[in-house]
Amino acid sequence: MATPNPYLNTPTKTPSEKSSSKHQHNSSESASARSSRFEAYNRLQAAAVAFGEKLPIPEIVALGGQSDGKSSLLEALLGFRFNVREVEMGTRRPLILQMVHDPTAVDPRCRFQEEDSEEYGSPVVLASAIADIIKSRTEALLKKTKTSVSSKPIVMRAEYAHCPNITIIDTPGFVLKAKKGEPENTPDEILSMVKSLASPPHRILLFLQQSSVEWCSSLWLDAVREIDPTFRRTVIVVSKFDNRLKEFGDRWEVDRYLSASGYLGENTRPFFVALPKDRSTISNDEFRRQISQVDSDVQRHLREGIKGGYDEEKFKSNIGFGCLRDFLESELQKRYKEAAPATLALLEQRCTEVTTELARMDSKIQATSDVAHLRRYAMLHAASISNHVGTLIDGAADPAPEQWGETTAEEQSESGIGSWPGVIVDVKPPNATLRLYGGAAFERVIHEFRCAAYSIECPPVSREKVANILLAHAGRGGSRGITEAAAEIARAAARSWFSPLLDTACDRLAFVLGNLFDLALERNRSQDSEYGRKSGNMDGYVSFHAALRHAYSRFVKDLAKQCKKLVRHHLDSVTSPYSLVCYENECQGGFGSGISNYKFNQASAGSFCFELSDGGAASRDETMRDQENIAPQKNTQQTTPGKGEDGREALRECQMTVPETPSPDQPCDLVYAAKKEPGNFIEVGPRKRISRITGNRNGEHLRVQNGGGLLFGNGDRDSGSRSNSAFSEICLSAAQHFARIREVLVERSVTSTLNSGFLTPCRDRLVVAIGLDLFAVNDEKFMDMFVAPGAMEVLENERESLEKRQKILQSCLNEFKNVARSL
Repeated sequence: MATPNPYLNTPTKTPSEKSSSKHQHNSSESASARSSRFEAYNRLQAAAVAFGEKLPIPEIVALGGQSDGKSSLLEALLGFRFNVREVEMGTRRPLILQMVHDPTAVDPRCRFQEEDSEEYGSPVVLASAIADIIKSRTEALLKKTKTSVSSKPIVMRAEYAHCPNITIIDTPGFVLKAKKGEPENTPDEILSMVKSLASPPHRILLFLQQSSVEWCSSLWLDAVREIDPTFRRTVIVVSKFDNRLKEFGDRWEVDRYLSASGYLGENTRPFFVALPKDRSTISNDEFRRQISQVDSDVQRHLREGIKGGYDEEKFKSNIGFGCLRDFLESELQKRYKEAAPATLALLEQRCTEVTTELARMDSKIQATSDVAHLRRYAMLHAASISNHVGTLIDGAADPAPEQWGETTAEEQSESGIGSWPGVIVDVKPPNATLRLYGGAAFERVIHEFRCAAYSIECPPVSREKVANILLAHAGRGGSRGITEAAAEIARAAARSWFSPLLDTACDRLAFVLGNLFDLALERNRSQDSEYGRKSGNMDGYVSFHAALRHAYSRFVKDLAKQCKKLVRHHLDSVTSPYSLVCYENECQGGFGSGISNYKFNQASAGSFCFELSDGGAASRDETMRDQENIAPQKNTQQTTPGKGEDGREALRECQMTVPETPSPDQPCDLVYAAKKEPGNFIEVGPRKRISRITGNRNGEHLRVQNGGGLLFGNGDRDSGSRSNSAFSEICLSAAQHFARIREVLVERSVTSTLNSGFLTPCRDRLVVAIGLDLFAVNDEKFMDMFVAPGAMEVLENERESLEKRQKILQSCLNEFKNVARSL
């Protein structure tokens, strides 16, 4: 069900003035009391519309299809016409009609309440001017809000000697299709708005439907039934009843139609109303005479024009406009009396609340001249936000991750960073579909970086690039041409491919941490609301909040810059020609043993790999198969992609020997057949490596020079196969070195650096960094965040509005106290 409209949660009051002894009190004091109550409710309604107060006072809401007679009924209640059908009154905005019975008002006096104010404008006398004001106000608001309908009402007060004390909210009529020039969804918007206006249980629904429509074919009766299923607070009015009378001949036909029990239930008795059809220009007295004449004609036709008449005892009180008007006055009188105690109590509560808000606002404005006071509360607020950021990093379930968290795809989209550079596979880390934030989202990005890094292989290398490196070493008399060429190719590829990957990781992590500011604000607000306190009481200081947000954003950006420098340093170190990463297999007894000596923390690498998303084991297995960067499970524990034993075994074939620079005339398989000197696998350190290189230099140089041809340019038939073998060997060795560089970079350096570079400063240095940025300034610069013209203007306007609301509500409270005494 739609929520109540904030503009129309308002009270109305209409004391009955029936002449019957049942509702008459035989004293002038009773009539005066009824008039006082009505005026009190009207004033309260004006205040509620102006300030958006929610007061559950009984109100009448007129609703029905367009052209079902609502406008004519409202004119009849007013006692005069003002051509409402020419402007389709209330078609796009609700209209609150406050009808005030004033015996001294021989001619109607109409005044419109000013927009966003409880004051009324000057009296409007001409009927055409009333219609024009309704039309112009509707068009102006819809143009301003750029909508086709609006729930903000127009309030019109009509004082007249011939109208009852009653207030009705006229709503836009239901339509099936938008008229030309309006959006196609206008009918849906009207239906939604009317349901919102009619939903509050303290409102009485006045539903109109033409007599020519059968109950079983009613389009809008179901809409009313959705709002009020039992019709307990619904008054059903059958309009244009005189059109249906012509179809009846016998009494049983009339009685069956008037009962309508088959569709409305036994306890629901509709009213049957007919109004004058003559729309020519007539005087107000003639208009009222015609209304009475139509009522008399209907009664006479039922008695004389129907064979056997009709059941007057049962249905007479529900036939005719006069009976409907008396019933509405009586029903409102009864409900106003019932609601008066609750209204008085609610007014006292609202007056107390507004007074408290006003005192708090006075305190805030006064505090703007106290620098020490502002510094204290601003520091408390900044410290509170920083603490909440640390809590979110360490792990929190409040605010709700379902609402505030983001999936991996949403992070990539909202950050504007997109996919990982150079990665062609779809990287989907575990828990990618869960909405995470804070420390959990940070760890997910770390693991996503691992997945992306292990999905990159050493790219293909051209023969020209290999020749340029290998032959240069041969020309210098180098003894390790193949090894050095492969290592240089791997280092260049690592620098080229991992550099943008590291930048992207830092940017993604900075985005995750940047989102924590809004979450910290939400946690701060919710805790203030929960415990009924104000940490720092900094609401309304727009400039200060903007400066705080800017300081936090700058802190995170600085962390990202520093982390980029650190991980670039690690990349430069591991890809340096002086790094032993590519030779650890020789220095430590082979590539396989080199890896075995380094045992990375399986718990830290694999603890985040548990898949928490929905889908079960089958879905998880399928996801793993789709990701070439995920290694198979071992001992029921997942490992970081690329770290499995299969990858290591694939590399061990090359550990038999370290290939030397081949001679163009000597096949490369002979080089593989050469045995290494005993002890090469156990001798460790640069000293042994250097001695071996210098010891073999002359032999390698001689082998390169024999044959008189250079690696890839010899025309010998066998030179092609030999060069292909050398080229393949270098590519294979480069891929192995690339994998080694990748492993050392990702596992030994980058992940720990990102954690210590981002999370540790956020926990330990955030409050100090923000404090230095905001508070390590002189008083004059500090006060610029609080005494700026914009900030002070907002506070002053808010205080003025609160003060005005307090005066109006206090005045209404005093009036209702007098009303309560008269009950």
